Amino acid sequence: MHRTKIALTFAAALLAACSKGPGETASTPTDVASETQITLPAGVTLVETFDGDGAEIAIPYSKYKLANGLTVVLHEDNSDPLVHVDVTYHVGSNREDPGRSGFAHFFEHMMFQGSVNVADEEHFRIIQEAGGTLNGTTNTDRTNYYETVPANQLETVLWLESDRMGVFLDAVTEEKFEVQRETVKNERGQRVDNRPYGRALETMFAATYPDGHPYSWPVIGWMEDLNRADLNDLKRFFLRWYGPNNATLTIGGDIDKAQTLAWVVKYFGSIPAGPEVENLPKQPATLESDRYVTLEDNIHLPALAMMIPTVHSNHPDEPALDTAAEILGQGQDSMLYQRLVQTGRAVSASVSHSCKELACEMWFIVIQNPASGESLAEMENAVRETLVEFAKRGVTEDDLVKFKAGYESSRVFGLQSVAGKVSTLAAFETFTGSPKGIDKEIKAYLSVATDDVTRVFDQYIANKPAVLLSVVPNGKPELAAAKQNYEWKRTIPEAYADEDKALALRPVKDNFDRSVQPTPGVNPQVELPAIKDGKLENGVRLLAVQNDETPTVTIQAVFDFGQRDEPRGKAGLTALMTSLMGEATTERSAAEFTEALKRLGAGVSISSGQYETTVSLNVLAKHLDEAMPLMMERILKPAFTEEDFARIKQQTIEGLQQARKTPQGLATRALGAVMRGQEHPLSFPSAGLPGTVANITLDDVKSYYKAHFPAHLSGVTVSTSLPHETIIKSLDGLAKLKVSHPARAALAFEKPEIKGRTVYLVNKEGAAQSSLRLGQPALPYDALGDYYLAYLGNFPLGGNFNSRINLNLREDKGYTYGARTYLMGEPRDGMYLFSSEVKKEATADALSEVLKELETFDAEGMTETEFSYLRSAIGQQEARNYETPDAKLGLLGNILSYDLPLDYRSQQGAILKETDRKTLNKVITDVLTPKDMAVVIVGDAAAIREEVEKLGMPIVELDEDGYVKETAKAAEPESASL
Repeated sequence: MHRTKIALTFAAALLAACSKGPGETASTPTDVASETQITLPAGVTLVETFDGDGAEIAIPYSKYKLANGLTVVLHEDNSDPLVHVDVTYHVGSNREDPGRSGFAHFFEHMMFQGSVNVADEEHFRIIQEAGGTLNGTTNTDRTNYYETVPANQLETVLWLESDRMGVFLDAVTEEKFEVQRETVKNERGQRVDNRPYGRALETMFAATYPDGHPYSWPVIGWMEDLNRADLNDLKRFFLRWYGPNNATLTIGGDIDKAQTLAWVVKYFGSIPAGPEVENLPKQPATLESDRYVTLEDNIHLPALAMMIPTVHSNHPDEPALDTAAEILGQGQDSMLYQRLVQTGRAVSASVSHSCKELACEMWFIVIQNPASGESLAEMENAVRETLVEFAKRGVTEDDLVKFKAGYESSRVFGLQSVAGKVSTLAAFETFTGSPKGIDKEIKAYLSVATDDVTRVFDQYIANKPAVLLSVVPNGKPELAAAKQNYEWKRTIPEAYADEDKALALRPVKDNFDRSVQPTPGVNPQVELPAIKDGKLENGVRLLAVQNDETPTVTIQAVFDFGQRDEPRGKAGLTALMTSLMGEATTERSAAEFTEALKRLGAGVSISSGQYETTVSLNVLAKHLDEAMPLMMERILKPAFTEEDFARIKQQTIEGLQQARKTPQGLATRALGAVMRGQEHPLSFPSAGLPGTVANITLDDVKSYYKAHFPAHLSGVTVSTSLPHETIIKSLDGLAKLKVSHPARAALAFEKPEIKGRTVYLVNKEGAAQSSLRLGQPALPYDALGDYYLAYLGNFPLGGNFNSRINLNLREDKGYTYGARTYLMGEPRDGMYLFSSEVKKEATADALSEVLKELETFDAEGMTETEFSYLRSAIGQQEARNYETPDAKLGLLGNILSYDLPLDYRSQQGAILKETDRKTLNKVITDVLTPKDMAVVIVGDAAAIREEVEKLGMPIVELDEDGYVKETAKAAEPESASL
C-alpha cells in the first residue's frame, strides 16, 4: 500500500460506494455548468465539485484552478471552529538527480527558516502563538506542509504558505543552509544511524532498484551528497520543482468559500508558474534471480527481510495484493504469524504490500528468536513454505469478509479529523488528478474477489525472485541466511548540466504590501464537549461524550492498577500479564479471537500504564452489540496457558535484550534509577528488564490478574455516535461486575536525594549520538494549582518548538534534531526533565548550554514577550483540543484519573487569563534547582568522557540495567557549576 495511502487508510471517508446496492453506480463529480456557483475571483476556474451525492459518509469538495497552475481544493466542515491547510508539492526524493540525494527532505527543513517577509523561526512562532500546530513531511513522491489553526487564522496561514512558495529564496543564507545541514545530519543520526535496523530500508532499496532509479537512494539522502551540495544546488532544485503549477493547496474546515478563494488569489495568484512538470513513468523493479545482501548492525536479534517487486500505486491489482498480504502476515490469525510467532520460532513476523507512486513491493519481515536455536536460513525456508502453503490453501470468502471489514472500519475511523479529510483529498488529487480518486479506490477494494487474489499471487509472488536482506549483529556475517551474492554500486556524475547555469529566478509582483501580516478576526468561541457523568449499576463511574461525525464507538474500561503495584523483583509483570491477555481465551484460540474481531472490523486492546490499566474497544456503531461480548471475553476469560506464557515471556526477554541496543531505552532506565531509586517499581521500563522478567512465573501472572481483574474497574469512558440509552444497555456486562477499591500501601522506598550535579554515564560503544537527560524532583500533578502554573512557566524555556532550549541547541548550534524540558506529574510525586539526542562530538557543549539556559531562566524568568506568546499560544489551543473522539476521551481520562471538575479546562483557561508574569516566574523558578541536577548520558564513553570531565562534575558509571558499576569511581569535581 502506498505510504500516502497507508496514512489515508486512517484518515479518509467511506464514500457512497460502500453502501450502494449492486445495481447502483458510484457518483461522479457534478457538472460544473449545472452548479449554483459562487462568484469566482478573476483568474480562478471551477474544475469540479462533489457534494457527497447523498452518501451517509463522504468528503464533499470543490476543485479550482488558478491561472498560474495552482490547484485548489476546498472542503467545508463546520463541526469545529478549525481549518486545516495542506500544501502538497509533487516532488519527493524521486525527483532528485543521482549524487544529489536528500534535496527534497532538506528543503522541508529549509522552508521553515523564514522567507522574505517572515523572519527566522517565525513560521513556528506565528502558528503556535495562534493556537495552531504545524509540520512538514517528505517521502519518495511528495512533500507537504500543513497547519491546523483556529478558523480566524486562515488568512495568516495562506500568507505564510504563499510567502515561502513565492519569495523564499531571497531569504536563504549560507548560515541557514549550514545550520539545517547539521540538523538533517542529527535527524539521520537519531532515526537511522543510531537506531537498530535503521539502515535496513535504504540497504534494501539500494539492492532492489538499479543505479540511478528514483528509489535507489533514501529520502533523507546519503550524507556525502548533502556534504557535497552547495547553496546554489539547493536553489536550483527549488526553482525546478516548487512552483504553483506543481502544487495542490487543500483547505478544509470552518471556511467561507468565497472569502477563502479571494485570499488564495490575493496571496498565491501573483506567484509565477515554474517549469512544466510531467509525471514520472512507472518503474517497478525487475529481478532475474534472488539477491542476498548482508547488513551488520548493533542489534541483538537477527532479522530477515525478503522483498518481491510487484506493481505501482493505483494499479488495478493493488487491492488484491493488499488482500494477499493480510492473509499471509497481518494479525495473529495470519499464516506467517501462525507458522513462526505462535510456535516461538520468531519474535515477530509480518507481511505488507508497500506501494509508492512508481513501484510497489511485497515485504516479508521476520525477527528471529535466538532461543529457538534456528537460523535465518531456516526463517527464509519458513517464509517460502508459507508461500507454498498459500498456493495450496487458496483464498476463502471469509478471508475477504475480514479484509473488507477492516478496510471499511479504517476508512470510517479516518473521518474523525478535518486533517484526515484534507490530507486524503490532497493525496488523491496529487497522485490521481482528482480528489474523487478515493471513490474509485473504495470500489476497487470492496470489489476484490477470491479469484483476483489467487491470480495476483500467481502472477507477482509465487516462485518470483526476491531481494533477501540478513541483518546480523556486528562481526557475525556468518549468521546471514546465505552468503552475499549482490553488491550495489552508485554512479555519481562528474558534472551536471545545470551547475554552471544562472538561477532562473521568478520575481513576484504584487498589488499589495506582502510584508504586512494579516490581522486575524475574532477568536472563535470554543465550548467544552457536553459530558454525561453518571454511574453504572455497580457504582462504577461512566463518562461519555457524543461523537456525531462518524458512526463509531470507542469504549475504555479503566482498571485502577499498573506498574506502580508490581511486587519487588517482578518489574514488567503488568505488561507481561496484559500481553498474555491478548492471547488465547478460555473460549477460543488467539487466532480465532482475532478472526472474530476482523469480521467486525473491530479492535480490542489492553494497555498498561504506571497507575492504570485500560481495555479499549474501537468498533463501527453497527457492530457494537457483536463486539461487546468480545471485549468482555478479553477481560474475564484469559486462558493463561503454559504454552502462551513460555512463548510470550521468552519473546519479551529477547525484546528487552534488543532494547538495550537503543540509547533512548538505556537512558530511560538510567534516569528512572537515579531519580526514583534503583528498585522503585516506576524506575524500570514498563516491560521490565531481562532479569526481572525471567523471575516472573505463570502463577505470578495468575495471582496478579486475580488481585485486580475485574474487581478494580474504576471507570468507563465512552465516545459514541449512538444514543446514550443504547450505550448504557451495551455496557451491561461491565455494570454487573463486582468491584472494590484497591488498598494501596505506601511504597517502602526512600527517594534518592539529588544534591549538586552528578553525571551518570552509560557506555554505548560506537553510538553516533548521545542520549542526554537531566532531572530533578518537582511537583505532583495538580490541574488547577502550582503544577499547572509550572507547566505554563516552562513553556518558554523548553515547552515548544520556539523555546529557548530548542532554538539554542537545534537552530543556533545544530547540536540536535530537537530538545525539550517538561514536567512529569504523578499523583504523589513529580519530576522536571530535559531530553535530547545530541551529536556525539557536541555532548559536553550541549550539556553546558542546557545548564546555562536553566541557570539564566532560574535567575531571570520569562520576558514580557515570552509571557504574551505563551498566553496566546495556549489560550487559543482550545479549538483543537476537542475535535476528535480520541481528544475527547483524553479529556475524560484526565477527569476520571484525577477526579477533576468536568469544566477543569475552562477553569484552566481562566487561570491562564488571570495569572500575571510575576506569578508564573515565581512558580517555575521555585521549581527549578539548576545546581541540583542528575545528568544521564548514554553514549560512546571513549569518545565523549574526556570533554564531559572538563565540565567539573562527578561521573558515575552505570551498567545497561541502571546499576552502579562496581568498579566505577566518581571523579572529583573541579567546580559544581558553569
